[in-house]
Amino acid sequence: MNAPPSSESPPGLNGSVPSLRIRAVNDAPVHPDRAHVIYWMIAARRLEWNYGLERAVAWARELDRPLLVFEPLRSGYRWASHRLHRFCIEGMAEHARRLERSRNGYFPYVEPEEGAGSGLLAALAEQAAVVVTDEFPSFFLPRMVAAAGRSLPVRLEAVDSNGILPLRQPDREFKTAYSFRRHLHKSLPGWLEEGPSSYPLQGDPLPPFPGLSSEITDRWPPASRSLLEGDSAALAALPIDAAVPPVPFAGGREPARARLDRFLADGLPDYIDGRNHPDREVSSGLSPYLHWGHISAHETLNALFDREDWNPGRLSDRADGRRKGWWGMSPEAEAFVDQLVTWRELGYATSFRLDDPEAYETLPEWARQTLAEHAGDPRPHLYDRTQFETAATHDALWNAAQRQLLTDGTIHNYLRMLWGKKILEWSASPREALDLMLELNNRWAIDGRNPNSTSGILWILGRYDRGWPERSVFGTVRSMTSKSTRRKVDVDRYLERFGPQTALSL
Repeated sequence: MNAPPSSESPPGLNGSVPSLRIRAVNDAPVHPDRAHVIYWMIAARRLEWNYGLERAVAWARELDRPLLVFEPLRSGYRWASHRLHRFCIEGMAEHARRLERSRNGYFPYVEPEEGAGSGLLAALAEQAAVVVTDEFPSFFLPRMVAAAGRSLPVRLEAVDSNGILPLRQPDREFKTAYSFRRHLHKSLPGWLEEGPSSYPLQGDPLPPFPGLSSEITDRWPPASRSLLEGDSAALAALPIDAAVPPVPFAGGREPARARLDRFLADGLPDYIDGRNHPDREVSSGLSPYLHWGHISAHETLNALFDREDWNPGRLSDRADGRRKGWWGMSPEAEAFVDQLVTWRELGYATSFRLDDPEAYETLPEWARQTLAEHAGDPRPHLYDRTQFETAATHDALWNAAQRQLLTDGTIHNYLRMLWGKKILEWSASPREALDLMLELNNRWAIDGRNPNSTSGILWILGRYDRGWPERSVFGTVRSMTSKSTRRKVDVDRYLERFGPQTALSL
C-alpha cells in the first residue's frame, strides 16, 4: 500500500486544492527565502484542470516567488520507445509554445541517454522554496517520487489530480465494479462540487522567472527545438526502442480537447448501440490522453455536463450501485460516465491500495483456484511471444486486434477483451498469459503502464468478475470466442483495415 497521507500545510497558505489530495512526501521544511517554486510535472502533463499546478501556483503566490514548470522525460524506463516518447514530447512542445512568452519558467528536459538526468531535480531544488509534483499510483512513478522525497532537503508535496474521487477517499479495496459504484453513489456528490481551476496560471501574474543558470543548462540542456518540433533524426538519436514507431495521431492537450469535442458531437449519440461495434468507431479515443495527463477526467466530465445541461440536483437519492439512472443524464451519457468514472477510477483505487497490482496473486481466490484446476487442460493452440506479437495465429480477428495494437497503439475496447481471453486460452499457463499480456500492452499500447489498462488485463483472469459456466482451460473464468464475437459485433471493415497488409516488420 502507498504511504499514508500527510496533508498538513504550513499556516497561511491559500489555495483551493482539497487537503485529501495533498501528501507531504518528506518532512523537510519550506524555504521561503529561496528563489522559486517548482512544479515537477510527471503525470498530469497539462496546464488546465490540474490540481498539482494549482497547488504550485498557490505556493508561488503565498511566497511571492516565480514559478518553474519542470517537465522531464526519462530514457531509461522500461519500454521507452519512439511511440511513447513522441506522444509525450508533442505535449511538451505545446507547453513550450504556450509558456514561451509568459512570466513563468518552463524547462522541458528529455534525457539524451540513460541516467543523464541524474541530479537535475536536486540541482533545481537547491534554490527552491518548495517542490510540488504529481501523485500517480502506477509504474515507476511512486518509487521515483519516494526517492526524491528522501533526498531533497526541501518540502516535496505530491498532489492527486487523477480522478473525480480522491485516491485516499475510499478506505478499502473493492472487489467488483458494483461495490465501487455503490461507494461512488454515496461519496461522489460532495466531490462533484469540487474541481480544479480550469486554468491555474490565470489571474494576477506571478513574479517573472529569471531563467536557469548556465551551470544547469550546460550540464542538462533543455530539449532541442528540433526534437520538440518532431524531427525524426532527433528522436532517432535517443537510446530508446525504435522498433515501436509513433502512433498515427498527435499527443498534447489541443488534440485531446479536439477529440473530446468530436466525440461529444458525433460519437456519444450512438454510444450505447455502437460502442461495442468496431466498424462504427464511436468510442471516445480519450484513453491515451487521460493516461499521459494531456486531458483530465474533470475537464472531460465538465464538458459532458455542459452538453447535458446537467447540475448536481439531478442526482438520484438511491445509492444502490445501479448503472442506469443515478446521474439523471441521458442514457448514452450515463453509459460513458460509467466507463470514465466507475471503471477507470476503480482501476486507480486498486492500484493505489495494492503494493503490486499486476501480481497474479492479487486475483480473486476463486479465479486462481479454478485456473489452477484447469492448468493441465489441453490447449487448442499454443503460441510463443513472437507469434503473438507478430499476429501470427490461426485467428483472423485476433490477428487484426493485435495489428491494431502494433500500428495504432490501441485496441478497440470490445476486441481488447477477446484479445486477452485468447492469450489466456493459447498460453501454456495463466501466469504466462498474464506476463505476456502485460508485456505486449506495456510495450505497444500508448495508454499502457496505467492503472486502468492493468485492471483491464487482470479482468481477463477474473478480477472484478464472477464465476461463469465451466469451460476447458478457463474453468469458471469468463470465456470468449472469436466466432461469437463476429456474430455479435460488426467487424467486416475492421478486418479489412487491419488485415495482413498492415503488419509491421518486427
